Parts: sequence; structure tokens; C-alpha cells
Amino acid sequence: MSTSDARRRLPNMRDVAKAAGVSHQTVSRVINDHPSLRDETKRRVLEVMAELNYRPNRAARALVTSKSHTIGVLASHRSEYGPATMIEGVENAAKDRGFFASTVNLAGSDDSAIRAGLDHLMNQAVDGIVLVAPQVRVFDAMSLLQLDVPFVSVHQRDVADRHVIAVDQVAGARLATRHLIAQGHRRIAHLAGPQEWIEAEARTRGYLDEMAQNGLVAENPIIGDWSSDFGYRSGSELFADGSVTAVVSGNDQMALGLIHALRERGLDVPGDISIVGFDDIPEARHFWPPLTTVRQDFTELGRRAVSRLLDSVGELITEPIEPRLIIRASTAPLAHN
Repeated sequence: MSTSDARRRLPNMRDVAKAAGVSHQTVSRVINDHPSLRDETKRRVLEVMAELNYRPNRAARALVTSKSHTIGVLASHRSEYGPATMIEGVENAAKDRGFFASTVNLAGSDDSAIRAGLDHLMNQAVDGIVLVAPQVRVFDAMSLLQLDVPFVSVHQRDVADRHVIAVDQVAGARLATRHLIAQGHRRIAHLAGPQEWIEAEARTRGYLDEMAQNGLVAENPIIGDWSSDFGYRSGSELFADGSVTAVVSGNDQMALGLIHALRERGLDVPGDISIVGFDDIPEARHFWPPLTTVRQDFTELGRRAVSRLLDSVGELITEPIEPRLIIRASTAPLAHN
């Protein structure tokens, strides 16, 4: 059969073998990157595959190799910047390694929803699972399940947990708080995220630890919901008595709403109030003033998570990823009257 004849229907492995002048077993070895192949043979087969526009049948390949070359992503939130960017980081890292990423969004955080999401991924014969579900309840449920494939979480509760690759949220909050203390601020408030989120709890802990280490009395954190609207509404509570001079916000979106509220009250940022956010969303540099914030390396996070699943050496990478403080115009030294 000629090359043009093969194009009249979807080509199969035998079409590739015939056009390349090799056995179908050799084509299979090329697809599975078998080390015994000669470079010339591999190159000829790959050229024919490209010419015929042949795509290996992933399901059949999984039956032969016991691998689907698919990484499952179990996610509970895609609307917030942090989880959405973590998923993107994992998807890009998987693609760089020649794997597909299949994402399942949980319908809830209860055990039945988690099991349903896992069943969906396992039915795809995934080679491993990355957990992008920041709620404490989901994390606890996952730790009790016996899975037949490796899994890793991008949210950290226990530093020693071998299933975790995460950004050090506590360190990030401490960086933000330390920066404000170094600028002379002593009455520093914390606008926190929902405490059932692992990151929110860790950032609150970092704020409290840094305040305590410097002998400062921490304000009672105001528990928010990550939204700009909540940041806006919190303005009246945060500055009721006028004593607070700086705020560590649990994320950039709440910081945006807070800046809006301060403007309406006739207060200047950073002249009257300094504000630090968290995440460094793309818009943070365009806030007015541009927002000082904590940046997380989601690309490195995805790379390490995929490496932990696919490489034995990945298990040796236990240190959390260190965040960076990005200093912009929303913070300034305390002005002494």
C-alpha cells in the first residue's frame, strides 16, 4: 500500500511498519523509546510516522507498557489564581516530559466526591496523581486512602511528608511581615484567607510567628474569602481606631479591594498605610500603587511535582520551594509625626 493510500483512512502501526520497511514490533519499540534501537532505524520510523500523521493509540499503548503516559490532576478550585496557576505549572511540566495531564475538578470536599474524582482518574490508567486541592479536609481524606499509583500534593502541612512538593507559605508570610517591621511598622494587621485552606492557615502562622519573634503584639487576623469585595469591606474594621499602619494581605485580590477602601476613606497607600499582598498575580504590578507582594514559582513547583511522580531521584527533593518578596510602591517606611 502506498503512502497516499494510507492517508485515505487513519493509519495504523502496520502501515507505518510497511512504509518504513520494518516490523510492527520495531515500530512499537520506537513508540516506547526502547534503548536497543539503532538511531538510523528510529529516525526512519519517526519520519514515516510524521509523514502519515500517525498518532499512537494511547489505550493500546497502556495495555502493552502498563503506562498511559498520563498524569492525573485532582483539583477542587480553578477559579482562584494560585490553584489555577499550579495546575498550569503541572500541565506544562508533564508536557515537557512527554506526558498528558488529565484534570478532574472535585464536586465537593467530602469523601464521596474525592473517591469519585479518583475513580475517574484511575479509569484512565493514570501513572500518577497530583493533588491541587487546598482544603484541609481533602488533604486529610487523601492521606487515608490506599492508592495503586504514586501521588503528590502541592500543598504543605507536614514538612517531612514525602507526598508533598510545595512553596513554603509560612516563609512567604514571614518575608512580608519582616519587610514591614524593617520599615518601622509595629501595628501590623493580617487579612487572612479562609482557614480551611492549607495556604491560608500557613500564611497566618507565618505572620504570627514573625510578629512574636520581633516582640510585637499581633492583631487578631480578619478571616476573609480571597475576594476583592471582602478586602474592600474589611477596610472599616481594619482601621476603626486608626492605629494600624500596615497590612499583610493573604492574597493580592483582597489587597486590591483594601486599597480601594482606603482611597475612599481619604487614606494614602503607602503614605498612611503600607500593604503587602501574596501571589504576585499578573495585575499586581498595575495596581495603584503597584503592589509589594510574595511571588511563588509555579513553574518550578510543577516541575518538581512531576519529577516526584516519574523519577526515583525526585523523592530526594524534600525542601519546600522558597518564595520571593517583590517590592513595589505599596510599602514605605513608617512616617514619624
